Amino acid sequence: MSDVQIPGAFKELFQPGWRDAAYYGGRGGAKSHSVAGALVIQAAANPLRVVCAREIQESLKDSVKQLIEDKISDYGLQDHFEALRDETRAKNGGKFVYKGMWRNPDALKSLEGADVFWGEEANRFSSRSIRLIRPTMRKPGSRMIWTWNPEFDHDPIDKLFRGPGGAPPNSIVREVSFKDNPWFAGTPLQAEMEHDYKIDPAAAAHVWGGGYVSAVEGSYYVKQLAKVREEGRITSLARDPVLRVRAFWDLGYRDATSIWIAQFVGREIRVLDYIEGRGQQMAYYIEQLRSLGWGDALQELPHDGAQQRVTAIGSAEEILRAAGFEVRTIPNQGKGAALERVEASRRLFPSIWFNDTPPVAAGIKALAAYHEKRDENRNIGLGPMHDWASDPADAFGLMCVAYEEPTIARKSQQARPVSWMG
Repeated sequence: MSDVQIPGAFKELFQPGWRDAAYYGGRGGAKSHSVAGALVIQAAANPLRVVCAREIQESLKDSVKQLIEDKISDYGLQDHFEALRDETRAKNGGKFVYKGMWRNPDALKSLEGADVFWGEEANRFSSRSIRLIRPTMRKPGSRMIWTWNPEFDHDPIDKLFRGPGGAPPNSIVREVSFKDNPWFAGTPLQAEMEHDYKIDPAAAAHVWGGGYVSAVEGSYYVKQLAKVREEGRITSLARDPVLRVRAFWDLGYRDATSIWIAQFVGREIRVLDYIEGRGQQMAYYIEQLRSLGWGDALQELPHDGAQQRVTAIGSAEEILRAAGFEVRTIPNQGKGAALERVEASRRLFPSIWFNDTPPVAAGIKALAAYHEKRDENRNIGLGPMHDWASDPADAFGLMCVAYEEPTIARKSQQARPVSWMG
């Protein structure tokens, strides 16, 4: 086997006695390369079943399969492994499989009997996925490895390993950065890092230093969300029993479907809940709305809710009406609709309160990441970037475009949001 270069910060991967190994930090710390290398070495010596996972994996191109097989080649271990289309098989009976966890029953089944789970880009994992992964990794001696560059302190993986309650028992929790990589100095990455710190220290502190995101470049709502936190408008909110509850949708046909649950209380918008799914049928969202107590909410759909047929049964509007929901479809806002939603949201942000729950926190995270796409050559904006954050942001924007102050005056509307704490 060729010389192996793995930073000393990862030496515990070769030691027994741990259940979780959590490595977080900025770029240049060689987290992915070190874990991949350690797993390849161990899998060549023992018949390990390793599940390499990301929260969302549209194809194997999104996985660490190529990285694993590069390490096999780098270490001269080709005779010990066979690269197949969707897995990497060891000649001793072990194998690497590559899965996306989001709403994927097949991925959970793959964990049964697994020796090692590796969650790459663990900051993307939902709390639901983490809750399902941990008890499913129940083979005696099984281990879980998590690697990520921190984004927000309310991300489920950060709350699990870095939260006030402390990490789970038998955990290795290690911050690693370029400072822990003895082969970083003199590389092109070092020059890139130094340049980033020079032109944008705040962004570099996240990318390279592993700090939490202070602002996504070009974020539409960074100032508004900072004000929300400063003014304590993320708090425990109770549903007003008199006023109507509304569910604002962005329909995902090839990407995520997002739903914000809110009430318009006087001049305030109170965001009570957030629901998201990917690749689910309408029946899933209907069940979620009912089980979470929002079965009586007015369903507010974007214009395509009446136009596109999401199943052989009919459009989203038709399906929801058939299920007994009251539905309103908001007309097409025409050209420039996305930026109109942004402006409506910015205008109303001072009146918006958020319920302090994990689902709503996930939605807020998307709002913080919603940003402008730019043509760097011409230095012009090209409108909102369509990525994982755009669907929840579109549903949020629909809520703001549809906002209308309730006409029934009630004394409680002039009070601050009702808290479960009184």
